[in-house]
Amino acid sequence: MRAWLRQKAIELRGSYWFLPALLTTGALVLSIVTWYLDTRIGSTWPDSVSFLQATKPEGARSLLSTIAGSTIGVGGTVFSITIAAVVYASGSYGPRLLTNFMNDRGNQFALGIFIATFVYALMILRVVRLADSNGYFAAPSGSFVPQISMLVALGLALLSVGVLVFFLHHVPQSIQINNVVADIGQSAISAIEKRYPDEYDGAEWQDHDVRIGEAVQSHRTGYIEVIDYVTLGQVAERQGVTVRLSVRAGDFVHPGMALMFVDGTMGEDTPGHLRSAFAIGLSRTQSQDIEFAIDELVEIALRALSPGINDPFTAITCMHWLSAVLTALADRDLDRDADGQQYGKNNVFCLADDFEHFVERSFGALRMSAAANDLASKLYVDALGSVMLRAKTEQRDTACRTQVRKLMEQARHVLNGPALYELEKRSTALLENDRRPPFGASSGAVLP
Repeated sequence: MRAWLRQKAIELRGSYWFLPALLTTGALVLSIVTWYLDTRIGSTWPDSVSFLQATKPEGARSLLSTIAGSTIGVGGTVFSITIAAVVYASGSYGPRLLTNFMNDRGNQFALGIFIATFVYALMILRVVRLADSNGYFAAPSGSFVPQISMLVALGLALLSVGVLVFFLHHVPQSIQINNVVADIGQSAISAIEKRYPDEYDGAEWQDHDVRIGEAVQSHRTGYIEVIDYVTLGQVAERQGVTVRLSVRAGDFVHPGMALMFVDGTMGEDTPGHLRSAFAIGLSRTQSQDIEFAIDELVEIALRALSPGINDPFTAITCMHWLSAVLTALADRDLDRDADGQQYGKNNVFCLADDFEHFVERSFGALRMSAAANDLASKLYVDALGSVMLRAKTEQRDTACRTQVRKLMEQARHVLNGPALYELEKRSTALLENDRRPPFGASSGAVLP
């Protein structure tokens, strides 16, 4: 249940309507507050301020009606533009990027401001009226105009104009391919820094045998969105068992597929409690799934290298950011679960990933397409060479070298002439001329 609640909280914060709903609620509260202040202060105080003049009921109604009508119209236009940009981006860069654009805070903020201004203007419009039967807080003319609320409504209208200018600049910028790739790459690096905060301590990652004990199978179908390691640890400690996961966040599961293996004697309700630590949904999410961002970069690069598009420079941009992601991983301790806890804490062993897994997931997936393109293949070698500069162990260095060798094997079947000669020259220089610092030395020092 905790995993489900955690995932729903993440979905709520990232949903397209969350920020507009929050701003609209704020506008409702603000309208009540400013109306209350107006009823206490009265509606004639602007006459005592030299640069203000009290608004008449007819003018107030006209102004509020104009603000409400224009902002809801512009809000509809903003929504239409957002949908058009999302359709274009998802068609050009891949449908899995749809969530990225829908969760864009700039678009949500722009739509939220227009809706909030519309709601605020409506709420204030309904209190611009003649005095009630008791003449409560009526102005000398017998009418009531909330002057503070009018000033706030005017301020929100001016803010909406500024937000419109921001939005018209933000939308083209947000669908520019360099910015799209950079946002994905930065989110992946941020997730890596959060999940793997410690530098590599020198111990080699070991492959752990997870098939020890009794299997606990999934009862649902879908993608694992969140794994609650706290719940798993509590159940394991209470039952005195050892839990070894056989899946990770982002994996697809179905009934009959093993989620974990439990070593020890389980109670009757233990499998159900262990299953409750998994939130399973219809799609992958970024909350615990670093590979999700890597796969997005790979997808954009593969589309760019396809014969129908043939845009190697977009693929090169993706490889630049993939090399930055691998560089962030190259000198970190990867024995961590998705919550950043040490592997095996509380008798819970996650399905850990070694550095080779991430190299294969990124550059390994691009290898065949990159090998067939002159520009992309050269950058492929250079990008892996930059990662090797930060590799602190021979195992991690070898993972990058293996991909370069496989690229050359592939390129010899599809490239020829000067393109193949230059690629072989570049890869040979990388593989034979070792410019890395010695293993265990400072990653900032480069040997001549």
